[in-house]
Amino acid sequence: MTISETCRLAKEHANAAAFSSEADKNKMLALAADALQARQSEILAANAEDLNRFTRQDSLRDRLVLTESRIAGIAEGLRQLMALPCPVGEVIEEHTTAGGLDIARVRVPFGVVGIIYEARPNVTADAVGLCLKSGNAVVLRGSKDAYASNAAIVRVMKDAIKAGGFDPEFIQLLEDCTREGAREFMRQKGLLDVLIPRGSASLIQSTLENASVPVIETGTGNCHVYVEKNADLEMAKRILLNAKTQRISVCNACESLVVDEEFAKAHLAELLAPLMEKGVEIVGDEAACALVSAVKPAAEEDFYTEYLAMKISVKIVRGVEEAIAFINEHSTHHSESIVTENRAAAEKFLKEIDSACVYHNASTRFTDGFEFGFGAEMGISTQKLHARGPMGLRELTSYKFIVRGNGQVRK
Repeated sequence: MTISETCRLAKEHANAAAFSSEADKNKMLALAADALQARQSEILAANAEDLNRFTRQDSLRDRLVLTESRIAGIAEGLRQLMALPCPVGEVIEEHTTAGGLDIARVRVPFGVVGIIYEARPNVTADAVGLCLKSGNAVVLRGSKDAYASNAAIVRVMKDAIKAGGFDPEFIQLLEDCTREGAREFMRQKGLLDVLIPRGSASLIQSTLENASVPVIETGTGNCHVYVEKNADLEMAKRILLNAKTQRISVCNACESLVVDEEFAKAHLAELLAPLMEKGVEIVGDEAACALVSAVKPAAEEDFYTEYLAMKISVKIVRGVEEAIAFINEHSTHHSESIVTENRAAAEKFLKEIDSACVYHNASTRFTDGFEFGFGAEMGISTQKLHARGPMGLRELTSYKFIVRGNGQVRK
């Protein structure tokens, strides 16, 4: 099937998601979740095919890998969605005009959501689940590196939904994984209502440059942990180690450490020691290099870089205002955290940092739809229009005005 034919098929079957009752949506989610685990051997075999073809040993490989526990986590994300209220039909606000018109603003699905993403087969199930519960059809365009895994997941979910007596054709996976096909997919105006890219900076930029379909931008994650002078050392060590090393290949991992000068002079070596024990490469400014010999000189570009690797940059600052200015200039406006026992410093940081998610005394790794209680997530939006931060069910809806009268005409 061509790209246009695939998108058209999703559009033709969009009502299967849009007009299903919440009970039926939950039945479909349950069927899909159970099938993913019941047929995990089939999915793992397909994933092994992808891994055998994927020869690079980098962060993308970690994203590509599926295991029994990861499949269980994907299924649990679908089950979490069952417990959440469907946003479709929610009355956002309503009022009656002086002329007697009753006007309500009501949530409605987008229609057909296109997802373009890289070697992340978990996104396949997450996207299907979120689109189903929010009443949207979905067209998936994964990378060639994960095609067998994606196809297996889609096949298992659609088979389960069909066996339950429901129409599964609102779910479509593109067969064309070429770059030319990706650009064609980005131009399916009239068939796609919105396009969401998930992946590298280059993928997101290409989508923004080539799409004729409205795009919700999900950004890269140059995330910061700022250790203020009043931080608890043990807490700072624990948060930093988790934010940097718990999983390095994700967009909410810490890539840059910012430390107050007073704290750094007393504790920088101790703060960095757990990272060095884990094998993290550390580069920093002159002040950081002077304080800890193991820190290598950083280039200016290091402070703008999402490494997705065992590497971190270090910047020494004089106070919270300088930290805020540095982070706002260098971050991708994804997730930033301050570690401090000073309430005033924390509140200033929370107020003035211009990022989607801002933390006090917690790891940036919590920026995640599952952790926020949204079930699965469509991505982390770093833009400011419509959606920002983890994108759950409400972020996959628009609204319309429903107006009820009793014969009024405009004079």
